[in-house]
Amino acid sequence: MVFFALIQTLLLVEFVVHVLHVTVAGSLALVMVITFLSALLALSFGVLLSTFAASEFQMVQFIPVVIIPQIFFSGIIEVGNLANWLQFLARFMPLYYIGNALQSVMIKGATLADIGNELAAIALFISIFTIFNILGLKRYRKI
Repeated sequence: MVFFALIQTLLLVEFVVHVLHVTVAGSLALVMVITFLSALLALSFGVLLSTFAASEFQMVQFIPVVIIPQIFFSGIIEVGNLANWLQFLARFMPLYYIGNALQSVMIKGATLADIGNELAAIALFISIFTIFNILGLKRYRKI
């Protein structure tokens, strides 16, 4: 699955840069790293949700509860303009860190050192979801 995430990352970034002509102020390689980490995060999060879903219908029911709130913290709405409690809640959403990292690199030309905290947070979320996946699969799938 990681191989397909890598292929998806390459295709997505190439399409955005060369077909849509989106300008990248920072390193294109860094954009690919962030996008690849976001693909791994989505993969681990999706597997985690499917581990605890009893059916496909229940998986669809997770979308408004789990996925849609994250979209609002990804940078579509400026988090700094939200209420304080929502700004606090944003720190627990993986897309908040992905959005910050991509904005910093693509718009501001940030370097790896500038977005190190965001990358560490993304890696932490991937690790946590992977650990929960292992525990959940052992518990529910009798591995």
